[in-house]
Amino acid sequence: MSESTETTVVRRAVQIDGETASYLTAGRQDGRPVLLLHGTYWSRVWLPVLDHLADAGLRPIAVDLPGLGRSGGELSPATAAVPALADWVTRFASALDLFGPIAVAGHDIGGAIAQHLLAHDRFAHNRFGVSRLALVNSVLYDSWPAPHVGSFRGASTTEGVLDNRRQAVARVLAGVATEPLIADYVDPWTDARVRRSWVALAGAADNHYTLDLVPALRRSSTPKLLIWGEDDLHETVEFAERFASEIPNTTLIRIPNADHIPTENAPDRIGRALGDFFAT
Repeated sequence: MSESTETTVVRRAVQIDGETASYLTAGRQDGRPVLLLHGTYWSRVWLPVLDHLADAGLRPIAVDLPGLGRSGGELSPATAAVPALADWVTRFASALDLFGPIAVAGHDIGGAIAQHLLAHDRFAHNRFGVSRLALVNSVLYDSWPAPHVGSFRGASTTEGVLDNRRQAVARVLAGVATEPLIADYVDPWTDARVRRSWVALAGAADNHYTLDLVPALRRSSTPKLLIWGEDDLHETVEFAERFASEIPNTTLIRIPNADHIPTENAPDRIGRALGDFFAT
């Protein structure tokens, strides 16, 4: 995987619960931190915008959740649930000595984790707090799990995972999909351990984790930004429009001709929007 853009992007690691937590970062390490959370994909979804965040004077930190991407460990049905992953993110932030308030962005199920962190103020015990929240084609309300993810709920093997991920990546990359880019995205799932973790994540996918957050989010005055690829078949833009109308201090930016990973379709526009939002 290429991890070098105009701004130098590096992969680093820290130990969490005795396992390696891998993350991408860029820019000055004394910049304001921005935690970037993935869902059923991995930190690769944030790579196209890391240089923009760094150029805005921020310290982007795109972490791979345990057992996924380049991180060590292995998820189980219990540790793959949204509240458990939110607790893991707080331990990751503590391991990096991040003191808040911290800006958080989430994509896909990573958006459920981010919403959970805000709604439950999970950083409060470490004096962090969530200062700003951005969601990029995130799961919202009862928009999830998508059928190609939900079909693995209750699965006892990883058979079909690699093909599933390849087909999903090829579809959601839409007009920018090339064979090298698809291979780059799919590479982590060639590891059986990562496939097992992904099945656990799929099995733990439950929309009650986001539905239950709605009352707390409606009371939240934290600034929020939604960035949405309009062609997403499952996390459709209608869910984002509903969120923007119901949740205070929310702005929606629509990305035309983009699917579930719009950072690949419009990296400059999305990168600038995130940089401006988080640097404010």
